[in-house]
Amino acid sequence: MNEQQFVDSEEYYEQLSLYVNEGTTTAAMLSCGGVIEAALAVARGEMHKSFAIVRPPGHHAEPDEHMGFCFFNNAAVAARVVQQQTSIKRILILDWDVHHGNGTQRAFNDDPSVLYISLHRYEEGTFYPCGPFGSLESCGEGPGLGYSVNVPWPCPEMGDADYIHAFQRIIMPIAMEFAPELVITGFDAAEGDELGECLVTPAGYAHMTHMLSGLAGGKVVVALEGGYNLDSISKSALAVTRVLLGQAPDELPPLTASEEATETVWLVAKEQSKYWKSVDPKACEPQETFEDISFSISEILKGHRQYYLYTKHNMMEIPLMNENLANRFSGQVMCTGNLRVELESSSTCDVHMHKSYLIDFSKQLVGWARKEGYSLLDVNILPKPVEKHNVTRGRQHMDESAKDVLIYLWDNFIQISNASRVIVLGHGPGCRAVVDLLNRRAVGMMKVVKGFIQVVGLQDQPHAPSGGLDDLRPWYKKHSVVVTPSAHPMLPRTDKANELRKHGSILPIDEAQPIRLIRTAMPAIQDYVKQSLIAINAEATT
Repeated sequence: MNEQQFVDSEEYYEQLSLYVNEGTTTAAMLSCGGVIEAALAVARGEMHKSFAIVRPPGHHAEPDEHMGFCFFNNAAVAARVVQQQTSIKRILILDWDVHHGNGTQRAFNDDPSVLYISLHRYEEGTFYPCGPFGSLESCGEGPGLGYSVNVPWPCPEMGDADYIHAFQRIIMPIAMEFAPELVITGFDAAEGDELGECLVTPAGYAHMTHMLSGLAGGKVVVALEGGYNLDSISKSALAVTRVLLGQAPDELPPLTASEEATETVWLVAKEQSKYWKSVDPKACEPQETFEDISFSISEILKGHRQYYLYTKHNMMEIPLMNENLANRFSGQVMCTGNLRVELESSSTCDVHMHKSYLIDFSKQLVGWARKEGYSLLDVNILPKPVEKHNVTRGRQHMDESAKDVLIYLWDNFIQISNASRVIVLGHGPGCRAVVDLLNRRAVGMMKVVKGFIQVVGLQDQPHAPSGGLDDLRPWYKKHSVVVTPSAHPMLPRTDKANELRKHGSILPIDEAQPIRLIRTAMPAIQDYVKQSLIAINAEATT
């Protein structure tokens, strides 16, 4: 083309966001050839990793159209050449350029041998190259369905925390499941780039490169794509190159992904979980944050339970003099007059698991106990929420908290109450705590406990005392009953016979749902308690 032809074609190229001059064709061919050679060198084992510093970029160039400063799709052409000329067939192309690589996805949209992943500004399809092709629902077609993964950022200023969150939740799980033989990546979303307006630092790029280096036996090819701030792109390229050469990435400060990022990653996870088993949407679900003045639903229900037990049944809160126990269980231990122990599990206040079970069962249990003239000690073992840095996560910590509060109550209230006929009732996770109490206070409990009840669901196993005293196990077998669904897997199994023989009576109930099991079992439990007390009275009069 001569100078006049360039002038005449200016409008055409501007519509395609292209800049051309006399050297454009040569530059575009050299750029594409440079990425091809860099990829072949790694694929053939001549190098472990490579970095192709080339211009012009390529990821907007589609199979039948050049656009967006791109003439040949460098990464796509290099991937296909590697597949044709080497034994490598499975290739991951990771595009962390701030724009969606429409050309690269288009080239492999129906090809399952190339996994294309892009993190880019999308903003409901209004950010270049515009349209729905870069949306999270754009996942490929035909045989390639599921092999295109888009993480479409809804706004500018996405930074290290956001990108690394996407890497950890989406990109690396999918990449490891795909198990590529070669990784090709290109970038430009650097901090300081006014056109891209993203905030990924050189250290952020270094950490992402470090993660990618764990794929494909370390065979990684990096290709420069966009980038419109020379200082920013050079610093990021240097950080990436250092990782490619084996250096550790610079340390990052503590990171928290933005709400926009966590929401986007969650939505992507829900879409991609249709195609990849390693993607878990539940693990990606954004966690709500609350102001200091807010209360969890479980705390509201506990408060309501305390109010109900006080106003309807004159039950009073037992003060916990131990500061740690008071912080965890205040308002959750209620009693009437002389004491009888009943342990409720967390199922009575966790509405996420057990819906509206709390008040209905409280009315049934407490109303019956008051009618019969029994005293009641009600303990809810779900600890209060505390500041994150004070929490030891996991089931084990909840079990230890429950054990501690029961020991405290036994030593400081039950033992000094002159109660001579005590019934112990454990439900769900609470069973472990009451059996531990029996192990640790066996002598005192065997004197006054006349009935020991465990209510276990389908997923739980009844617990038996571990021993210590020679007569503890015989005493437990004589005084215990286990209430369980009739469909519990332990009942028909002969290999569980020895375990079942450790317990006294086994009471199967035709109810599988935990939220209904103890309510359905209440008539049988009431009858057991009455019969136990009648037997005691009969022994006392003979």
